[in-house]
Amino acid sequence: MSSSTASRPLFRAIDVIRNKRDGLELSRAEIEGLINGYTRAEIPDYQISAWLMAVVLRGMTRAETAALTDCMLRSGEVLDLSLLPGRKVDKHSTGGVGDKTSLVLAPLVAAAGIPVPMISGRGLGHTGGTLDKLESIPGFNVNLSVAEFRRVLETCGCAMIGQTAEIAPADRKLYALRDVTGTVESPYLICASIMSKKLAEGIDALLLDVKTGSGAFMKNENDAAFLAGLMVETGERMGKQTVALITDMDQPLGNMIGNALEVVEVIDVLRGGGPADLRELCLELAGWMLPMGEVSKTVAEGKQRSAELIASGKALDKFREMIALQGGDAHVLDDPKRLPQAQHTMSIESTKEGYLAAMQCEQIGTACVVLGGGRERKEDSVDPAVGIVLHKKVGDKVAAGEPLATLHYNSQARAQQAKQLMEASFQISDAPPASQRPLIHKVIEHSREKN
Repeated sequence: MSSSTASRPLFRAIDVIRNKRDGLELSRAEIEGLINGYTRAEIPDYQISAWLMAVVLRGMTRAETAALTDCMLRSGEVLDLSLLPGRKVDKHSTGGVGDKTSLVLAPLVAAAGIPVPMISGRGLGHTGGTLDKLESIPGFNVNLSVAEFRRVLETCGCAMIGQTAEIAPADRKLYALRDVTGTVESPYLICASIMSKKLAEGIDALLLDVKTGSGAFMKNENDAAFLAGLMVETGERMGKQTVALITDMDQPLGNMIGNALEVVEVIDVLRGGGPADLRELCLELAGWMLPMGEVSKTVAEGKQRSAELIASGKALDKFREMIALQGGDAHVLDDPKRLPQAQHTMSIESTKEGYLAAMQCEQIGTACVVLGGGRERKEDSVDPAVGIVLHKKVGDKVAAGEPLATLHYNSQARAQQAKQLMEASFQISDAPPASQRPLIHKVIEHSREKN
């Protein structure tokens, strides 16, 4: 036995579990041993489950969180995009109802000359998934290999795919385990999961859109700000410029919910139209991404440049190019009826006159899932055609019998269930709401908050 082997301390998973259970700070070596051992199937699920629960109950320090993120990131391939000119910038959203900004931002920011390598996820529970929306475009392939991902990125400046087998395999295994052991909610584990996948893309900067409100994963704004701050600090510790915006999810974003319907709304925005809230948020997020990519000096300048790229048609042209390169039918941009269409529609009408005071956003997302537009379990299939079109937003005046929303459905039984959820989601009052929550609550930059 060599002297170096003899002096190396014996690693035992049970010791790491006990240390975290007792509230001790774990060393990088302990975290690395645990993550690498689990990725190689040398440590069983039941021991990692015990450690995950200890993390949920005891929390983690910032140094532990950064070490966990780094170990998960390095459990697989880290893309080297250094030969691609310019700063590579991506955006991640914590998810919500009607949140289709990624489909606008990737081509919009790429049209400004910034490479956008985007690895996204599927919907789970009441929140929609970027991959499901993209797959509603006939032929669109989100399952590219790393080599194909790189080719599309080099050709048109943006590519949107799902997590590959090569990228952060530790996260894939841990996420599946967290989902069935009641350990999803830890902000430290959420941070490491998100950041390990995103930083494996080979990016230089990351913009985070952290949702808060009734339709968000983090319903409490303080919880959302804590998670955002944690991710910003973790990104900075790993040498990446990271900025987070806390944005509103007390009502759906835009008017359309459901995969193909949301693609229609994305096309509207890229053509210079679309609902005001979606358009505003896309321009705000792009406004931050352009200076992060060093093609504009300020956020205001970035927003102005983004608006010009939409008005000129260059952002739409970039979306067309990406769709074609990933095998999709780019003609949907000219004829959205080529997207999957539901067989039936049903109107949800107001029972009284007044003002729309509030929406139960999560319940609206659940209604879309009930229609078949999302999945309650990972193995569920998704119907890309179904969904909901809102005709009123919070603060709007409503007449008795006026349509509040339209369901697009293929199953009568599912439509009846969704109708009940939708009817219970709208709150009509005699007076307009005294005030409405802003779309952007605050910005967390350089680990500091800006209101």
